[in-house]
Amino acid sequence: MDRLERVMYVEDDPDIREIASMSLGDVGGLTVKVCESGELALSEAEAFAPQMILLDVMMPGMDGPRTLLELKRQGLVGESVAVAFMTAKVHPDEVARYKEIGATDVIAKPFDPMTLADDVRAIWTAFHG
Repeated sequence: MDRLERVMYVEDDPDIREIASMSLGDVGGLTVKVCESGELALSEAEAFAPQMILLDVMMPGMDGPRTLLELKRQGLVGESVAVAFMTAKVHPDEVARYKEIGATDVIAKPFDPMTLADDVRAIWTAFHG
């Protein structure tokens, strides 16, 4: 299994984007491509070739679930790409719905910036386990 190196993070909130980007990049040592919208993620995914995508669920315009479905439809998310939704809505019914459309796992918000990279790596490892 390849080591996780490239993570695309899609989040509309600039403060959360900054914290997660520092957490994944500076603390976690990952290469992070940050997108502030689902539309931007669609235009950047092919060139960046993420190994894992983190998607905010609630975003204006194209929300996280729609972004994932569109990434899959356009062939930008293959079988080897792990996807996790980041959301405060972690009710079992919601989590099951996210997994039905192709999510590997869900990370609860608010997340711990000191452990976010470890949480992401754990999802990656389980996905490729």
